[in-house]
Amino acid sequence: MNSDRVQEQYEEFPYPARDPADEKRRLISGSPSHLAEINHYIFAGKRDFAQPFRALVAGGGTGDAAIMLAQHLADIDAPAEVVYLDLSAASREVAEARAAARGLGNMSFHTRSLLDLSGFEPFDYIDCCGVLHHLPDPQAGFESLAAALKPLGGIGLMVYGELGRTGVYDMQDMLRAVTGETDPGGEKVATAKRLLEQLPATNRFRRNGLMADHTASDADLFDLLLHSRDRAYRVPDLAREIDGAGLRIASFIEPGRYDPALYLRDKGLLGRLGGLSHIEKAAFAELLAGNMKKHIVYCVRRENEADTVAKPTMAAVPVLRDAPGPELARGMPMGAGFSAQVDGLDFQLPLPPGAKEILLRCDGVRTLDEIRKDLPGAPDWFRFKPHFDAVYGPFNAFNKMLLRFSPA
Repeated sequence: MNSDRVQEQYEEFPYPARDPADEKRRLISGSPSHLAEINHYIFAGKRDFAQPFRALVAGGGTGDAAIMLAQHLADIDAPAEVVYLDLSAASREVAEARAAARGLGNMSFHTRSLLDLSGFEPFDYIDCCGVLHHLPDPQAGFESLAAALKPLGGIGLMVYGELGRTGVYDMQDMLRAVTGETDPGGEKVATAKRLLEQLPATNRFRRNGLMADHTASDADLFDLLLHSRDRAYRVPDLAREIDGAGLRIASFIEPGRYDPALYLRDKGLLGRLGGLSHIEKAAFAELLAGNMKKHIVYCVRRENEADTVAKPTMAAVPVLRDAPGPELARGMPMGAGFSAQVDGLDFQLPLPPGAKEILLRCDGVRTLDEIRKDLPGAPDWFRFKPHFDAVYGPFNAFNKMLLRFSPA
């Protein structure tokens, strides 16, 4: 296989398809690399962003992660640099235009492979989203990123999940049979659309209602169904490659989806799983759910033995990831539970009495102890903590509530 075909694809079809003019109306936000997540999962909520911070976005595409992270850092006036790197000049052009539309001055851009990071100083944080599974040797990519990381830094990764992509590789095989290697990209896309229209009802891709990525644009269709090189992972495969690079998984995202207890209510069955490791439980949850199209993980160096995930203590400041707590709480009926819809599954999780009163005070500024003191009756810490944990558990399970601490 011509090693340049992947690069050629992204020159013709920069991915994902983005219009720099849209930066005036919205910031695309996702995982990994949301700044609150980085702090919570890699730095135990204690990173002082008033100190210099260097981040690498390796394989940055048209810029989603790099723009989000650079904007978050600019919003807090952090002395930071976000280094964007990609092989595709066309993708880089889009990313640079998006940065210019926002007036971001904390970014640098490089057309380069993530397999060659020589000359760069080590990074506090590295993002590599949707890239490693396209390399001829993904393990070499994991190792290259690990070598560029500071001892106490961390990495946010996304790779494809095998089970949720049922039918994708059937489609790729069929399209290789009905397209020529030298066919123009536009002709391949047209052929793919014709095939999609004629899939029988029993076709595995057609029956997979989770896959709609190809409907957004020709670039999305090409990336999903006509890619010349990609692979998908199950949890054990991913864990082995991460371990082989001298890294360890700090957390899966969303963490609750990798916990069998989210799906099973039978205490006997859950008891049988009690002796499994964290990775073994995550692998079981993946098989149980069957809908994971991708795996997002935060990793740190294996020799970093500290618990890098923030824990709720009196000094912790709860941060709602997508909307301020008061805004969220004002729309909550009294007694409402937590609900989430993820990849075809609906989750309804109970919240304790008084959850709304707690959320109304989760403004991203007050510590848990300050929230406790402001509640009606000002319960003592030992009465308050279990109630907060019962709120935090469901919200954090779906990555909606994170924690940070004020710098010492």
